[in-house]
Parts: sequence; C-alpha cells; structure tokens
Amino acid sequence: MNISKVIADELKVKESQVEATIKLIDEGNTIPFIARYRKEATGGLSDETLRDLGERLTYLRNLENRKKEVINSIEGQGKLTDEIVIALEVAKTLSEVEDIYRPYKQKKRTRATIAKEKGLEPLSNIIYMQKEKTPIEEIAKEYIDSEKGVETVEDAIQGALDIIAENISDNADYRKEIKRLTYRDGIIEVKASKPKEKSNYEMYYEFSEKVNRIPSHRILAINRGEKEEFLKVKITKPEEQIVLLIEKNIIQNDSQFKKYIQDTILDSWKRLIEPSIEREIRSDLTEKAEEQAIKVFGQNAKQLLLGAPLKGLTVIGFDPAYRTGCKIAVIDETGKVLDYTTIYPTEPQNDVEGAKKELIKLIAKYNVDMFAIGNGTASRESEIFVCDVIKEVKEKYNKDIHYAIVSEAGASVYSASKLATEEYPDINVSIRGAISIARRLQDPLAELVKIEPKAIGVGQYQHDVDQKNLAGSLTGVVEDAVNKVGVDVNTATPSLLQYVSGINKTIANNIVKYRDENGKLKERKQLLKVPKLGKSAYEQCAGFMRIFDGKNPLEVTSVHPESYEVAENLLELIGYKIKDLLDKEKLKEIKTKLSEIKINEVANNLNVGEMTLKDIIDELSKPGRDPREEMPKPILRSDVLKFKDLREGQILTGTVRNVIDFGAFVDVGVKHDGLVHISEMSDKFIKNPSEVVSVGDIVKVKVIAIDMERQKVKLSMKI
Repeated sequence: MNISKVIADELKVKESQVEATIKLIDEGNTIPFIARYRKEATGGLSDETLRDLGERLTYLRNLENRKKEVINSIEGQGKLTDEIVIALEVAKTLSEVEDIYRPYKQKKRTRATIAKEKGLEPLSNIIYMQKEKTPIEEIAKEYIDSEKGVETVEDAIQGALDIIAENISDNADYRKEIKRLTYRDGIIEVKASKPKEKSNYEMYYEFSEKVNRIPSHRILAINRGEKEEFLKVKITKPEEQIVLLIEKNIIQNDSQFKKYIQDTILDSWKRLIEPSIEREIRSDLTEKAEEQAIKVFGQNAKQLLLGAPLKGLTVIGFDPAYRTGCKIAVIDETGKVLDYTTIYPTEPQNDVEGAKKELIKLIAKYNVDMFAIGNGTASRESEIFVCDVIKEVKEKYNKDIHYAIVSEAGASVYSASKLATEEYPDINVSIRGAISIARRLQDPLAELVKIEPKAIGVGQYQHDVDQKNLAGSLTGVVEDAVNKVGVDVNTATPSLLQYVSGINKTIANNIVKYRDENGKLKERKQLLKVPKLGKSAYEQCAGFMRIFDGKNPLEVTSVHPESYEVAENLLELIGYKIKDLLDKEKLKEIKTKLSEIKINEVANNLNVGEMTLKDIIDELSKPGRDPREEMPKPILRSDVLKFKDLREGQILTGTVRNVIDFGAFVDVGVKHDGLVHISEMSDKFIKNPSEVVSVGDIVKVKVIAIDMERQKVKLSMKI
C-alpha cells in the first residue's frame, strides 16, 4: 500500500505534501511547529489537516503491521496462498484484515472444532462438494466411532454440517457482501425495555431508521439508553437476500445434499454470522459516531479556548449558590487575587442588604470594572441581584459596571485539583471556583488549560466515547490553541507551558523554576539553559515563546529565531532597524512599506519561501498582536432579561455556548440556553451547524417558541 497516496486521496491534497509531512513527523517535529514554521514543505497545510494526516498515518501503519502479522501467522500454519496475499494487499480496514484472518485464527472449542477432532472433516468436504452419488447415510456409516463420540449416522452428518456452517461463517467474501447489504438495506429498530417508565429516551421507545441514514448523535443517544436499560436495540437485515446470495455460491444442483446445505446455510446465518455481523456493524457505527462527537467537541473546545480575553479589567468572580452562599473573589488585571469573601443574597438566608453592602464596599475599594457570574446553580437569582447592585453603584458613584455570564464547567474539578491547591494553598476550595470564573473572563486560554479538557463542557456525549481517543484528540486541540496564541514565558504557568510545542510537564516545571531562581528571561536563547530543554526542544518551542521587555523586539512576535536574519534584512531593505519596531510612529511607516512590497521578488532576494515571508511581514506589521483579539468579545450586560419577558417574534443578541450535530445552544440572557435547530440556522441547506456558527460567536436570533412549563425556548437565525 502506498500510504502517502491513500492519505493524499482521502484529504484531497497533493501526495508530495503528504510525503513531506510524514518526513517531518518522523523526524520528531510537532504538529504546531510543522503548521507554523514548515509551510513551504507542507504547502501550507492547516493544523487541523495535519492532525487528520497524523491520525491516518498511525492507523495505516498499524494496518500494514497487522497485515504482516497475519501473513506470518498463516504462513506458519503452512496455509498461505497467493489469493490470501492479494486479498490482504487490497484490504483497506483492520476489520477486513480480521475477516480474512478469521478462518486461520486459533479458535476456542466450537461445535466445528469438536467435529474436526472427531475426524469428520473429510465427510464435511464430501457433502460440500455435492458430487458423491452414494447415499450420504451409507458414507456417514464409515465415520461412526464410539470412542470419538460419534454414535450414529445422524451424529456424523450433524458434525460434518457444523464444520460447513463455520466455514461459511468464516468466509471473508460473504461477510464483506453481507455487511454491504446490511449497511445499504438494514434498519435499526429500537423499542422500550420498560414502556410505562418515563425517561430521557421516550422519543426512541418506538423508533426505526435506516442504518445508512442514522446520524451520529442518535447512535450515541440510543447506546446510552440501551446501557441504562431503557431501550432494546436490534438491526433488521435483508435475510432472504443474504441467504440467497450464499446459496447461489454453494448449491450446485438438485443433489441429495441440497436440503442439508440449505439448512446449514440458514443455521450458519442465524447462529454464527448474524450475531457477529450485528456486533461488528454496531461497533462500526459507534466508532464513527464517537469520531464525530470527538471532532465536534474538539471544534467547540478550540473556539472556547480561543475566546477573546478582556484585558486591563479588575473583575469580581461570582460563584452562585443557595445554602452555602455565593463565593466572591476580586481579581486585578494581572490575575492576582486581591480579596475574597462569601455573601448570602439567595435562599435560605436571603441577606440581600448585607450582601449588597459587602459588594459595593469591594467595588469602591478595588475600583472593580466587571462581574463574571458562573452559570451554575442559583445563577439566575445571582444575576438579578448583581443587576440591582450595578444600578445602585451607578446611582451612588456614577460608575458603569457590566457583567458577563461565564461557563463554570469544570470549575469544581479545578478547585479540588492538586494544581489549585499548589496555586492557592491558603484559600478555601469553594473560593477557588470564583477565582477561576473571574480569570476565565480575563484570559480563557490561560485558565481553561488547567482543567481536564473533557470537563470544559462544550460537546455531546463526551462521557460516552472512548476516553483514550477523546483525551488524545483534545490534547491536540489545546496544543493548537496555545501555540496559535503563544505564551509569555515570564508569566505563563506550568499548565500553559506544557502545551507549547516541544515542551512536556517536566520541562514546563523546569522553566518556572529557572525563572524563579534567575529572574525574568531577557531573550529566547536563555531557554537553552533550562535543564532538559535541549536544542531539539528549543527549535520546536522558541517561536511560540514571547518575551516582552526583552533584548530583542522580534521576541514579542512569532518570528522564529531561524528567521531573525531574514527579518532584519527585510527591515533593512525598506530602510529600518529592529529597534524601530518599538517606536509607534516608525511602526506605522514600517507597516505601510511592508504592505507595498512584492512578495515573490523579495522572497527570491532574501532567499526565503513566500509563505514564510508573508508570516514574517504579518508579525512585523503587528508585533505582539494577540490573534484572539479578532474573536467576538463576550456580551456585557447591565440588566437582566427574565424568562417571562420573552415573546415570540422577539429579536435578541446571544452568545453561542455549544454546537452539536443537530444545532446550537445560544445564551440570550435567560436561565436556560435556547436551541437553534439546524433547520433554523440558514435559508440554504447546511450539512453541519459548524458551517454557520462556532462556540463564542455573537448572533442575532428570533424567539420562535416558548415552553413556560419546561423553561425552554426555541430560536431561529432566519431573521
């Protein structure tokens, strides 16, 4: 198999791009490094495409290794033929390889293996060949052997038929065709295990859908309902067609063996083939559904991680609760904890006045700009209370304060973590949640990397999917986000640093330790003094590390040290020096002149690739730019919208909180996020909601249905 060609065809890219990428991966380069600094080699493949390429490379290499193992095993049994080798060569999936290997696998004791031990294989061959004219009963008498447990003619014939049934079941061609027919014509049928019992799965209590039509989210929902014993699931297959297919291949004429073989084919189908094909197809459907769920989760998580930071603000983190009180933490613009307390504005204490006084005192003392309110229990009541406080502050101090609702998914996981204990050893676990909520508003990326990615809460069925695959995929998503933004090497936590290309947990801790012992780093090459950070790790990480107020103005950009000379020569070409990047007026001039240069001519002149040159120009035009600044900012509110205020036809502005296969959930400022179904997203046909929206997007929506009893609202983006 030509792996490069297979991947190139699948990803619809050039084979040369795939070959170059594989070479870079095999040399130990990370995906973020390849995506950013090896564009000439890959032809500018994006980090998402490179990750898909990496996954397929691993799968196809495992497939090739498995083919070799199977060939060696069959050869060791002395049964390898040219046909088997050819069949394995063209097999495209591990499942196909296992079907080919099936007849040669060491089996547990089955009816067929027991029959073979009794010496009935020659009899099975006679029946299967259908040529013998002597009555089968006469032939079978020769195989009666009390010592082997073959007492009668019937025993001998039945044993021989058991061998034939297993051979039919093991036939890779039949299995391949049966799967194809089942995928084409099969129907998933779902029924209730307990029809009278209420559950979240009532829509599936009497449900059926074609195997080739059922979407991923429904497969995972049905699987969960089955696991929780509310649903019974089976696949209805085109049985007549399947049995006829096998009969056509085996039955030669109207011989004495016809009825035996017909019954055996039916037995093989019912007893051996159907249950295993059902298991395999359901396993395939689940695997594909999980892949899709992981992909959706990854896209959502990346958008959330790349949410626009709110810099330069002092924020009160407000973690709502009832009985235990609302936890309050005041955080300055650098993320430092200034103060914290607990107030009781909600039931059962209802100390609204005392809570107001406490908050107004903190606002005045620390000149607070913003509230970040967690969206968990008692969030609605807390929001109403905060709005009252904001109004009072406006009247009393003529100061404008806003608030934003922040997802607190994973805040409790972080609060009780070892990391949180190390960060805030003297602060109560419950207060740490409020700190995390405030910091998420200030810098989502820096805060969310502290939480296990699956706890971020922006997917569907993430707890049902293969956790190892989920963790691997999400680690890649976090790496891409962190490296896209870059990190300030002098302030970044180990949690953030460990996601930088080439840096692991040990090196991340060593960087912080080095920083603590030697003071701020003044230039990137000092990283080479960090224990365990060698030349290879330095090459991978250097371009993603930012050093503000350092010796070299290029080090606030993502220009890699290997391109410093090119950057200097480029500036010299237009009449400037590197230090001019620090002068605001000269920077404007530099930006103008850079926009006028002819890329292909200058690239040739400086002996650099055009893509690399474009990236350098972008960085020199906006040194120190944070790519997240282009993302939608959180909606800042100063008053509350109650559910009872909603009216059909009302137009609202909201934030996309989650994107799933069948639509998106949008926060419009009422207690529960409203659902925009995929059919309400666009006047054009769309296959996937992510074609239209991403997590964090600010969208205009129209209220199209309100369910007061269940506090649910349906929204439309067709305005």
